Amino acid sequence: MATRRYSAFAIAREAARYHSGWARAWRSPAPKSHYDVIVVGAGGHGLATAYYLGRRFGIRNVAVIEKGWLGGGNTGRNTTIIRSNYLQDPSAAIYEKARSLYETLSQDLNYNVMFSPRGVLMLAQTEHEVRGWKRTAHANVLQGIPTEYVDAQRVKEIVPIINIDGPRYPVLGALWQPRGGTARHDAVAWGYARACSDMGMDILQQCEVTAIRQTGGQVTGVETTKGTIGCGKLAIVVAGHSGVLAEMAGFRLPIESVALQALVSEPIKPCMDVVVMANTVHGYMSQSDKGEMVIGGGADGFNNYTQRGSFHHIEETVRALCETFPIITRLKMLRQWGGIVDMTGDRSPILSKTPLGNCFINCGWGTGGFKAIPGSGWAMAELVAKGEPGPLTAGFGLERFREGRFVDESVAAGVAH
Repeated sequence: MATRRYSAFAIAREAARYHSGWARAWRSPAPKSHYDVIVVGAGGHGLATAYYLGRRFGIRNVAVIEKGWLGGGNTGRNTTIIRSNYLQDPSAAIYEKARSLYETLSQDLNYNVMFSPRGVLMLAQTEHEVRGWKRTAHANVLQGIPTEYVDAQRVKEIVPIINIDGPRYPVLGALWQPRGGTARHDAVAWGYARACSDMGMDILQQCEVTAIRQTGGQVTGVETTKGTIGCGKLAIVVAGHSGVLAEMAGFRLPIESVALQALVSEPIKPCMDVVVMANTVHGYMSQSDKGEMVIGGGADGFNNYTQRGSFHHIEETVRALCETFPIITRLKMLRQWGGIVDMTGDRSPILSKTPLGNCFINCGWGTGGFKAIPGSGWAMAELVAKGEPGPLTAGFGLERFREGRFVDESVAAGVAH
């Protein structure tokens, strides 16, 4: 049965009958014995992969398997920043594809993802950063991505609450992307899930993969806590747990998993309508629609699978941001959380075929996964459907680590270590 379309008329109709007629946003069926494609991971990237498999390629006999709950991993544990001002051409292409898809995603999914193109400022607080951001601005011009380098006074005009004469690191300028911004992280996952379910795909929550079945070097299915499920193709999209699934499939990945944490303050009146990122002190901040100051910091310096993070990172991040934004010094922290991110050596993702036939992997997004969700799903769906990399995935294959063909984004990714 097709999902009811959301509209102002539907809201008015349901209001008249006390909202008793709303159906579930997506189905929760029992697993079938076989699917054309199984996507492991019901986060934003996995759900987007399934959605574009159905929408672009007509592949709808698809299961999305999640060991926990839908969107309960990094998709629901990030600071929602969306931008595409990367240095290298392959990175800029896939992130700009994602940013452009975000522009119309609410209409495409018939679900309000609350995309807000409020603009993103990436501060230059050292002479080295000034040169780096000017270089990126020139690269973005060649890539067709509207960004510009602005001076300190223009930064002050865009963000009146900022202190550009900080005691440790004064603001010298910034890389400004006016069409960057934010979106509602949960809504992105929920919108994709609803659209996938409407196409007849099965979303299987609380269904952990315990083994990957193969015959003659080809994937044949997965063992799960809900039984054996066969498949023609397998897409592994599990972020920080990618190494665990890869080991089940019989190969290793050049990644490490670490915790990345964030926090929000108590809500206050609107005072900041852009996103500000400060890589030198590694803190970034925006204000949510509820008034909370959304604050993110650095990744832990040691490998771990915790979703809590460490206190010293909170202290370092908040101390730096209090110097940059003195207005926030008396705010109280409302809540804090962490996510498990998977880092590659060049700080760029992996979207690739694997040594196991008909098994594909999407991982290594590090600290930049949320902004890439639509572009990642678009590109991964093409890879899975055709079996070969397309234009957006050609630069992100596993073979680049063997060949020394890195996509170095250690600066643009804003990774602290």
